Amino acid sequence: MVSQDQSKQFGSKRNGGEELGMVTPQEKSSKKMKFVSSAETEPSSTTTIFDDSKSGRGMSTMPRVVKRKIQKIKPVVEYNKRGKGIGQAHIEMQSYIGVLARSRVPLVDKKWAEIPKDIKEQIWEAVDMAFVVGQGGKNSVLTSAAKKWKDFKSTLTRHYILPYINDRERLSQPPETYKFIEKAQWDAFVASRLSKEFQSVHSQHAEIREKLEYNHRLSRKGYAGLEDELEETMPGVEIDRSTLWKRARQDKHGNIPDPKVAEKAKLIDDLQKQVSEGKVSVSGSNDVLTMALGPEHPGRVRGLGAGISPRQYFNLPKPQRMSFDDRLKDSLRVLLQEETKKMEAKAREEALRMEARTKQLVEAEREHLLSQLSQFIPNFDPSLLKPKISQSPKNPMSDKASCSGGDVRSLQFEDDTAKNGEHHEEKVTYI
Repeated sequence: MVSQDQSKQFGSKRNGGEELGMVTPQEKSSKKMKFVSSAETEPSSTTTIFDDSKSGRGMSTMPRVVKRKIQKIKPVVEYNKRGKGIGQAHIEMQSYIGVLARSRVPLVDKKWAEIPKDIKEQIWEAVDMAFVVGQGGKNSVLTSAAKKWKDFKSTLTRHYILPYINDRERLSQPPETYKFIEKAQWDAFVASRLSKEFQSVHSQHAEIREKLEYNHRLSRKGYAGLEDELEETMPGVEIDRSTLWKRARQDKHGNIPDPKVAEKAKLIDDLQKQVSEGKVSVSGSNDVLTMALGPEHPGRVRGLGAGISPRQYFNLPKPQRMSFDDRLKDSLRVLLQEETKKMEAKAREEALRMEARTKQLVEAEREHLLSQLSQFIPNFDPSLLKPKISQSPKNPMSDKASCSGGDVRSLQFEDDTAKNGEHHEEKVTYI
């Protein structure tokens, strides 16, 4: 590692006295950073770090971050309505994360998930000591570190390995820009990149990359930073994703060099005009950008950057999530309802069966009674009898309505005198 003083001297020589790794005026947000006092610091001997950029400006340091940590001052990272980081503090934090990912994570041919947890924890603690990240920031910090570590390996492969496949002397040592890379790690990494397996994968990804037609020109600020800038320069105007998509592909003069992108940008302008005039209506995901570029890929939303889901942007209803206890209760409730229905059906079936059995018994008793009456009454015609079986007495053992068999029937019938308008009742008690 290079000491902090040496790093400052190096930065002064490389940039005419200006410290490298600092954010340039063009990259600064118009918002001022907010600071809070920190109660803990990190030793400066472990915070001297290096960075590189796509322009190849070489090694750089971030003494501003180190100095603030020594002074126990932490800038507050701000977020927009979608939870994406914005502002100067966020830009500096992303640069710091990139430096940590390059310098602290070993250069190995592995996936981020295979990197030891203690290394990831060190990165998070270093960022947390330098910035007020906010609740849930650890996951976003480590996700950013994973991407920057992967991009770093891609940069080394494209600029320092593949162009020198036939020059093994150039590949024998780590690049001068990244002397913090251990030689053993570099040799293993070079060997992995020269293998046939990697060459095949590289070719496949290169073909996929060639199919990307509409490349943006955003810097570290990303779509979230661009939206934040547009909201300041265009107050009161709704910034939709079609506007972000178009502005992200303009150069600093507002021009779009790529003819294909320019054609789509013109189409977006035409569609936006038609929407404002009421000639075209938009709804949900079928907005201006979808009309211009075609349907979205599942789970993605163009013109907003990574981490924004279709449900989050288009305000789609979120599926209800149930805890294990709630799912168990719901299952038991359904099971109980099914069992209750079965019991009710069985009870109805039993009631119908008992009703049919009761009718059979009543009919048998009626036939027996008619047979008894035929014996007591001469020339008795059963067809003249209109039976009306009254309910059994409340007390079947009372003196007025008791018999040895315990069964009493009261019959009421009409005789021939009913034809003359006279009603005659006769009660018969039998044993």
